[in-house]
Amino acid sequence: MKYDINDFSERVSKKLKKKRYIHSLGVMYTAQALAMKYEISLEDAGAAGILHDIAKEMDGEELIAYCNRHNIPVSATEKKAPYLLHGKAGAHIAKKKYGIEEEYILDAIRFHTTGKPQMTMLEKIIFVADYIEPGRKQYSGNTLSGCGSGYSDTLNTIRKEAFTDLDRACALIMRNTINYLKSDKNKHIDSTSIEAYEYYKVFL
Repeated sequence: MKYDINDFSERVSKKLKKKRYIHSLGVMYTAQALAMKYEISLEDAGAAGILHDIAKEMDGEELIAYCNRHNIPVSATEKKAPYLLHGKAGAHIAKKKYGIEEEYILDAIRFHTTGKPQMTMLEKIIFVADYIEPGRKQYSGNTLSGCGSGYSDTLNTIRKEAFTDLDRACALIMRNTINYLKSDKNKHIDSTSIEAYEYYKVFL
């Protein structure tokens, strides 16, 4: 095994608050379950899953400063909503502090919040696992209210779709997220999320 996932988990437990660490474990296990289903590396899925939120404890100012310090591009939207940067910063930390060498694993961490068009299988798995892991609860941001879809329990629906049609699960998550963000004038929608949804909405 190239990466010691147990070592990663122990190190991450010291960096994240308890609730976020438990979430990261949930994402790791869910990602590995999806990796078994879709026949990709459990090690890759585990590494990306446990590390995906490694920068999440930074506040907005810290994230912007970190990205500026390490020459990580920051968009206009990310300046307004710095929390979007935790994926980019997390990928950088995963490489520098945890020795992740493969760019495809780093990209799965980098895009786990926004998604992107034409995601790899690992990118889709981490994007979906972050949304459906067992600790997630039904709330306004993960329902399809106002979408005319007729689902009564959307989170459970997406969890089922994740193991039957991963592209459709991605599309449902993106639609939920964008509709939720549009409903709050104080929320900002990253252009990458829009581009991702435009690509994946054909699977709805």
